Amino acid sequence: MQKDYFSQHASIYATFRPSYPPELYAYVFSHLKSFDAAWDCATGNGQVASELCKHFTSVEATDISHQQLANAIQGKNIHYHISSAEQTPFSDASFDLITVGQALHWFDTEKFFNEAKRVGKLDGKLAIWGYSVLSVNKEVDPLFYHYYNTIVGPYWDAARKHIEEEYVNIHFPFRTVQTEHFALNLEWDLDQFLGYLRSWSATQKFMKAVGHDPLPAFSEKLQKVWKAEEKKVVSFPIFLKLCSR
Repeated sequence: MQKDYFSQHASIYATFRPSYPPELYAYVFSHLKSFDAAWDCATGNGQVASELCKHFTSVEATDISHQQLANAIQGKNIHYHISSAEQTPFSDASFDLITVGQALHWFDTEKFFNEAKRVGKLDGKLAIWGYSVLSVNKEVDPLFYHYYNTIVGPYWDAARKHIEEEYVNIHFPFRTVQTEHFALNLEWDLDQFLGYLRSWSATQKFMKAVGHDPLPAFSEKLQKVWKAEEKKVVSFPIFLKLCSR
């Protein structure tokens, strides 16, 4: 069953989660034959759905979190539903495209893939992507990796490893699975960077388990190499699995 680690901090998630590059969407769309209907699974705050609605007649967007959907981006042709990834209310052969952004590792993948096959059209596509561990520069990265691996590292769900491995150890039961890579480069100040780290499930679990916020102490260390108003380029490597029936 799909895991939910984001309901309790849905507004933080909505504010600080990065979007995805136009090149990724363009690549996916170039492989489609029609744009009648799309399903964005585990939509969160609707980042992907809000992009899909510019291209599809209808977009169905699902999540298991009421709180996430309460913060979702609205669109006249986006229909939000509370639903798991593994069992949906949709009819057979409904969608030209099914998308999953940064969420497959929280699913029961075997059940989800069966559901995706059921509701996807025969000539439709399943696009699954995620961003792996970010990088800033040689001064910031060692501090960041210490925070990622040592400070909140024990509080990552074991499924997080799948993202780090770009889903190589997940079986994709499809005729073809194309793998592509993209880059997302964002100019952030220190507050935006720390806000993103606060949106992590591991940071939230640390606070709940330990009883204090790990970010002030980390921020103090970062301020030695990152001035408060200074913008730095934060680079996210993005991987895509594009699947065909």
